[in-house]
Amino acid sequence: NPLQRFGAMPPFLKQGSVIGITCPASFIPAEKVHHCVAVLEGKGFRVKVGNTIGTNHHYFSGTDESRTADLQAMLDDPAIDAIMMGRGGYGMSRIIDRLDFTAFAQKPKWICGFSDITLLLNHVEQNFGIPTLHSPMCGSFREDTLQDEHLKSFYAAIGGGQVVYPATTSTYNRPGLAEGILTGGNLSLLAHNVGSRSDVETTGKILFIEDIEEYLYKMDRMLLTLKRAGKLDKLKGLIVGYMTNMLDTERPFGQTIEEIIRDKVAEYNYPVCFNFPCGHEDVNYTLTMGAMHRLSVTESGAQLEIMR
Repeated sequence: NPLQRFGAMPPFLKQGSVIGITCPASFIPAEKVHHCVAVLEGKGFRVKVGNTIGTNHHYFSGTDESRTADLQAMLDDPAIDAIMMGRGGYGMSRIIDRLDFTAFAQKPKWICGFSDITLLLNHVEQNFGIPTLHSPMCGSFREDTLQDEHLKSFYAAIGGGQVVYPATTSTYNRPGLAEGILTGGNLSLLAHNVGSRSDVETTGKILFIEDIEEYLYKMDRMLLTLKRAGKLDKLKGLIVGYMTNMLDTERPFGQTIEEIIRDKVAEYNYPVCFNFPCGHEDVNYTLTMGAMHRLSVTESGAQLEIMR
C-alpha cells in the first residue's frame, strides 16, 4: 500500500525561512541565480548560495565531487529550510548514490526542482516517503515574472497554502475522479530510473509526466519501458503536462505524442488529463510530489488539488 510510505511533510516556510540554492547538474550563469536571490529575498526569505553557483566543469556546474559536496552540505545544514536547484539539464544520476540522506530524513526540508531533478524527487519519495516540490528553478524567478500565477503556486505550495490547478480540456482526456499520492516528473528520468534505487512506486498513485525535445519514437519506447515495468497498469490517474518541441524522424513516426500516450493507457479505466500547465514552458505550476491529491477530469476540463 503506497499510503504506508507517506512520510512527514517538511515544515512549511514563513518569513525569514532560509532557502539554499545549489546546482547539482548542469551549469547555470551566476547572474540568473542572482536575479532569483533578489526575488526570493524580496518575498521575505533568506537565501544561502552554494559553491556551485557560476562555477563549471565541462557540461556541469562543477565536478561530480564538488556538486555532491555542495548538495550534501545543504542536506545536512539544519539552518536551511528548503533547497532550490539552480537548473536541471543532466547530472543528478552521476551523484545520487554518493549522497547521505541521514540528517535530511531526520529533519526533512523541501527539495525544489524539476527536469533532471526528477531523479532526486523520486529517490526521496521512494526511499523516505518525504514530499518534494516539482517546481520552477532559478531561471524562472525574475522581476518580470514576480506576479505570474504559476510562481504564486510555488509560494503557496512551500508556504502551506491551498493550490488548485486548472487544465484546459482536450479531446484525448478520459473523464473520471481519482484520489491518490501524486508522483512522477520528467518521462526520460522516470524511464531512466526503472530498476534503480530511485525507481518510484506508482501503484495506487496519480502519475504526472512531461518532457521536452525528444523524438516521438523515443517517447514511445520510454512509455513502453514504464508499461512493461508495470508502472501504468495500477494508477489512480494520469496527468500529462507539457510535451514541448517533440521531434520526428525523416520517415514520420505516424502518431502525435497525444496519440502515443492515449494508446499506451487505452486498456485501463482511470482518468487521464492532457494539457496540464506544468513542465518546460514559461508557465510551470508547482506540484507537491508525494502528497495526496484529488484529480477531477470532466468533459469541460480538469482540476487537480492537494488534499491538506
